[in-house]
Amino acid sequence: MPPHDEDHKLAGIDLERPNAARVYDWYLNGTTNWAIDREFGAKAMETFPIVAELAKIGREFLGRGVQYMAKQGISQFLDLGSGVPTVGNVHEIADEINPASRCVYVDNEPVAVAHSRIVLEREGDPDRHAVLPGDLLDVEDIWRRAINTGVLDPQQPIGLIAVGVLYFFGPEQNPHEVIRRYRDLLPTGAYLLSSHVTLDHAPVEGDDERSRVQQQYASSSSPFHIRD
Repeated sequence: MPPHDEDHKLAGIDLERPNAARVYDWYLNGTTNWAIDREFGAKAMETFPIVAELAKIGREFLGRGVQYMAKQGISQFLDLGSGVPTVGNVHEIADEINPASRCVYVDNEPVAVAHSRIVLEREGDPDRHAVLPGDLLDVEDIWRRAINTGVLDPQQPIGLIAVGVLYFFGPEQNPHEVIRRYRDLLPTGAYLLSSHVTLDHAPVEGDDERSRVQQQYASSSSPFHIRD
């Protein structure tokens, strides 16, 4: 059952505006979302009907990327902006290839963090899996806390994941510099798995709909930014 709106008393949960992580969960037919998120998602789909399909494609991309890295020998992952747990979580995919794999999830959305903890308590391994509340823009803090979990070995290659999240940061937050700083902290042999919204090579047909859905997101707690 979807969470009840009165459950917003959980510390830090903002129900005044829809949240991208919870809306994304709704697109994926998840249940970790509130009425305001479902209403927003439905309106976005009216404006741009394939938005839910794009969310599913993004999730499939994450899965393929984790599989690829694991097959290259990457056994530990740092997932930035991991969102609400749903089908095909990073640790599940990695464990299918390497049962000794490790993963630290990071998100600034209280619902995402709370439900990640529930999932890991139920099916995870505290020696191999952890979740941190935090803002991925605080690079040094996130890195220090991720290493301090004891889950990740900073001397071994790490798969850094920033899928479906960087476009929620505006130019004033300089996501290019943020990723550069993470890159400089990564050990030799590391991988970066990332995705971003772009209109490069997009057909002219649909421009109005894409513009309108971007305007709709501008009214949420997570406006998105398109880059080339």
